[in-house]
Amino acid sequence: MDFTAPSPHEGMGAVLVDGGATFRVWAPHATHVWVIGDFNGWDSGANPQLERDGDGASGTWSVHVPGVHAGQEYQFQVDTGSEVVWRADPYARQMTSSVGNCVVYDPNAFDWGDNHFRMPSRDDVVVYEMHVGTFGGDGHGGRGSFETATHRLDHLRDLGVSVIQVMPPFEYAGDISWGYNPSHVFAVESGYGGPDAFKGFVKAAHEHGIAVVVDVVHNHIGPSDLDLWRFDGWSEDDGGGIYFYNDWRAATPWGATRPDYGRPEVRSFLRDSALLWLEEFRCDGLRFDATNYIRSVTGGTWDEGSLIPDGAAYLSWLTSEIAARQPWKLLIAEDLQDDPVVTTPADEGGLGFHAQWDAGFVHPVRRALTELSDEHRDLEAVAAAVLGEGRGPAGARVVYTESHDEVANGKTRLPEAVAPGDADSWAAKKRAALGFVTVMCSPGIPMLFQGQEFLEDRWFDDSVALDWGKSEEHSGIVALHRDLIRLRRNADGVSGGLRGSGASVLRLDNEAKILALHRWAEGGVHDDTVVVLNFSTRVERELPVGLPAPGLWKVRFNSDSPLYAPEFGGVDAFDVEADGEAMDGCEQSAVLTLGPYSAVVLTRET
Repeated sequence: MDFTAPSPHEGMGAVLVDGGATFRVWAPHATHVWVIGDFNGWDSGANPQLERDGDGASGTWSVHVPGVHAGQEYQFQVDTGSEVVWRADPYARQMTSSVGNCVVYDPNAFDWGDNHFRMPSRDDVVVYEMHVGTFGGDGHGGRGSFETATHRLDHLRDLGVSVIQVMPPFEYAGDISWGYNPSHVFAVESGYGGPDAFKGFVKAAHEHGIAVVVDVVHNHIGPSDLDLWRFDGWSEDDGGGIYFYNDWRAATPWGATRPDYGRPEVRSFLRDSALLWLEEFRCDGLRFDATNYIRSVTGGTWDEGSLIPDGAAYLSWLTSEIAARQPWKLLIAEDLQDDPVVTTPADEGGLGFHAQWDAGFVHPVRRALTELSDEHRDLEAVAAAVLGEGRGPAGARVVYTESHDEVANGKTRLPEAVAPGDADSWAAKKRAALGFVTVMCSPGIPMLFQGQEFLEDRWFDDSVALDWGKSEEHSGIVALHRDLIRLRRNADGVSGGLRGSGASVLRLDNEAKILALHRWAEGGVHDDTVVVLNFSTRVERELPVGLPAPGLWKVRFNSDSPLYAPEFGGVDAFDVEADGEAMDGCEQSAVLTLGPYSAVVLTRET
């Protein structure tokens, strides 16, 4: 077989075409490159040699090998000038393991069927964050996969969430991980089932009416099982070589493996990975991990000695390209700086994300819920968290009380934080429920973390499966979450205000620990919504509250209902006529009842 010319076919990595496969790799400092695999019996003497593309200025090497087919395994051999090293294909679409062989993959073999799913509108997004290995686990040490997670989609459909956010499912070192240590950013974790399993999960989610957003890691790569490290032998100052910064900009909390955002080839490498999940895998959006560490070495200081201008430029460039190709896809940043520049459009000087996780929400709300004494609950801080002033538009905030970070790393689940060792207690249930009402009734994109809906109380551990028995044990709490999500999404057409951006505080009584909110989209019947939250143990039997309009207001939700837990007090909340005296900045009011650590939601009926 004569391999004397670069391939005439396009594409990086292994591309099935013309009765074989084209192999192309970027290795500008290599002196020779070969491909070895099943197709030549792993015979080093028979390796097809890749040739430099064009005049060699691109730094890429390629060859077309006839007869190669999907499923065959391969590696590159790279002559660095001083030694010949084996390297996994940076664009490998499938791996046998993080330290195993690359697998030639046919992206056109998967049958997507004829489901024509459409991403929900931004005001209809309710996010459920999922870790595949523990969400789909069997509780007996069995590791979850995309197949086992697919069997749980009925639960999420019935719960009513509209978006699943999958924690990074890319091939990582070892068998168990959160996923934030990707070794191969084009390959789906083999233990989760590989690329077709992920596609099957996305297809099934769409058939259940649920979108899928995937969590991607561009702030660092690895740092272990990392064939990208000094890929072609070159490095400077003891750095990582062509894919990474080789100076002070390389340092991250996870190793000195920050990609070099200033190199066009590295930018294209990361961009191609991002587009893969959106276009071929049909994911409905991306959540970018720790974007603050893409635009700053420290992730929290913004002086010239810390800034990475190339990183900020890279993010703006990438979001612009995605918006031009698929503007309906949702782009979320985890920046945690509450910086409006993150969600400012790229053409206006921002980073171009649609939304970012709101650190200014989660911390004050959790603090108020977990204080031992009512007198220390700071409702001024809660109100500021809910309104989010100065942190961008309402729809640009992802609000939550639990996430993978908030329930691990020395922190724990909200019910356990409320009552350590007694997460099934009345106080833990009541305040966890109150927290979820606050999330679902705040302007922004609401999010919950897996198991939150059934009071999972164990801190997040990537080796321990969710305790699905709790979903039966706490079926009433599951129903509470379901009812709130239904209300938030305006599924019955009576609570449109919860999908709107309008929000104001009607009353903030830090002494009585009462917070009353007005929420609206356009205003009017079945739109104007009032949420009254009681952050104390006191029962309010006659609580006059101003309402934005006269007429009948109907109670749509009462968290104190014993339907949600038999030990809840059952302080009834009744529909009211807004015909009382002016108060709370409104021309009329009504008298409400409100249980301890409870909330009621009313919407305008006439």
